[in-house]
Amino acid sequence: MIGGLVAMTLDRSILRQLGQSRRSVVVTGTNGKSTTTRMTAAALATLGPVASNSEGANMDAGLVAALAAARDAELAALEVDEMHVPHVSDAVSPSVIVLLNLSRDQLDRVGEINHIERTLRGGLARHRDAVIVANCDDVLMTSAAYDSPNVVWVAAGGSWSGDSVSCPRSGEIIVRDGAGWYSTGTDFKRPDPQWWFDDTHIYGPDGLVLPMTLALPGAVNRGNATQAVAAAVALGADPARAVAAVSTVDEVAGRYRTVQIGSHTARILLAKNPAGWQEALSMVDKHGAGVVISVNGQVPDGEDLSWLWDVRFEHFDDTVVVAAGERGTDLAVRLGYAGVEHSLVHDTVAAIDSCPPGHVEVIANYTAFLQLNRRLQ
Repeated sequence: MIGGLVAMTLDRSILRQLGQSRRSVVVTGTNGKSTTTRMTAAALATLGPVASNSEGANMDAGLVAALAAARDAELAALEVDEMHVPHVSDAVSPSVIVLLNLSRDQLDRVGEINHIERTLRGGLARHRDAVIVANCDDVLMTSAAYDSPNVVWVAAGGSWSGDSVSCPRSGEIIVRDGAGWYSTGTDFKRPDPQWWFDDTHIYGPDGLVLPMTLALPGAVNRGNATQAVAAAVALGADPARAVAAVSTVDEVAGRYRTVQIGSHTARILLAKNPAGWQEALSMVDKHGAGVVISVNGQVPDGEDLSWLWDVRFEHFDDTVVVAAGERGTDLAVRLGYAGVEHSLVHDTVAAIDSCPPGHVEVIANYTAFLQLNRRLQ
């Protein structure tokens, strides 16, 4: 971000100058921003050079640095923090805004979730010409996009519903009925999607059906890919070429990669909040040599780790589980109450080494993930 910080000090209008002349896609949400942005950039690259903050620096300085590094690119795929979307959109006038999901994320740093939804809703109201690619399975993102005149609805999935039990517009109860949902006493309900996916294919407007095989694991990434393809198609990309492009993404800033550490292979997953942990745990191979769960509690993680009690750790049975990280003791207490047999080794690399030889799954929150990657480098 250093180049962006210097540029913004010299000229506060630099983000507007760098962004206005491009066709941009802004990607936001609690989880999946970096992955979806990387996939969107890959799909847009079928049309021409793309500027993108591929390392995940998703506030103003990171955006300025990314745009300045690709001055000649007429396209941009920008990951943007949820609370920064309104003023970033005012600056760069995006052609497409992708809304992934909203859930609790570091309450002591980010704030209350319905406030974020209202802030997003207000920001979108100022950009009525933009195409909004919104996840209709997520109640809060549907609410943010609901009043926009040009919405492409995507059934991108939403297994976490703990933060949308009541309607963000009326306060009424949200009733879930299979894949659908609706707010009691109002006409607010899940829109019919124009894009959706299954285990083998992606489906789009006008009867579009294409096979989709991804390098990244999990249903959540199939949802991310579907929104990325929808965004690229909205800017004129060929659907088949866009699907082929997103299918090549196999690593996102160190996430999902498998590395050799001594006598172990380790796949590294990032999880930052209850919704993200639920998705990450669903991807874990519980039949390997072990699972290392590493948790810190620094400012970027949120110093309040009470969210650990919202994560379902109970499904580990015969798996070797090791609690690690600066807040490994907090995690160990949670695992104990979940009835999960585990050991405690605060150093993440040492925790991996404590597992039997073979493949180890490593799930880490934000700063624990960054520390591990620096160690591996």
